[in-house]
Amino acid sequence: MSTVEYRGQNVLITGASSGIGAEFARQISARGANVVLVARRQDRLEALAAELAQRHRVEATPIAADLTTPKIGSVLDRELARRGIEITGIVNNAGFATHGLFHEEDPERLAAEIALDVTSVVEISRTFIERLRRRGDGFLVNVASMAAYQANPTMAVYGATKAFVLSFTEALWYESRGTGLRVLALSPGATETEFFDVAGSGADGGTRRMAAADVVKTALAALDRRNPPPSVIAGRVNRTAAALGRLLTRRQATMMIGAMMNRSAAA
Repeated sequence: MSTVEYRGQNVLITGASSGIGAEFARQISARGANVVLVARRQDRLEALAAELAQRHRVEATPIAADLTTPKIGSVLDRELARRGIEITGIVNNAGFATHGLFHEEDPERLAAEIALDVTSVVEISRTFIERLRRRGDGFLVNVASMAAYQANPTMAVYGATKAFVLSFTEALWYESRGTGLRVLALSPGATETEFFDVAGSGADGGTRRMAAADVVKTALAALDRRNPPPSVIAGRVNRTAAALGRLLTRRQATMMIGAMMNRSAAA
């Protein structure tokens, strides 16, 4: 494979109103791609779309949508067809985390977490992937997390959703070989975004947070490789931690993460 040709692409980005999603929009549009920005906050999306259109002379389309809506892939497909937009690339970035003891969490909040972090990723991927495979020059990026690599006490559901996203995306990478479609799971660690406004500051486990711009640069660099990998971890420290984690038993890894989360919550 050669490097990605972004000019002429129409890239759908979920969770685009802030953080990693907004940074994907900035960096991809800077490379010449048109972007479709999807999130709940219309005002944020419109402001970002105006910024990108003016700065990079691309088409930036804001679509306000609740990504936990049933059959969200079909909902977005109909809206894009109405607007005459053919998607050639996707970044499934939207997600949030609950943080606390599982037995104390609100069941409705947990259901929404699974709907956003897992179901929307599957439905959007399934809706568009056949067309992406036929074109053979686009990409599908699903944002997982360092939380995907081990159990996460006090973030039990979030860690499980991201383990799903990682496994799911790596399987799609294999299935898409030879089609020209690049499939990548991106696993950030703690990142400077609004994520922790929802999850709580203790959800970072006391680790240093990366800049969203650096996280996105990692993903785009991986996509540009001659043979893109099925997944990539953002940040040298995070990659080292993941490598060391593979030396531990499942019990040891769970105990270590649990202790980190407890210390962070007490700080």
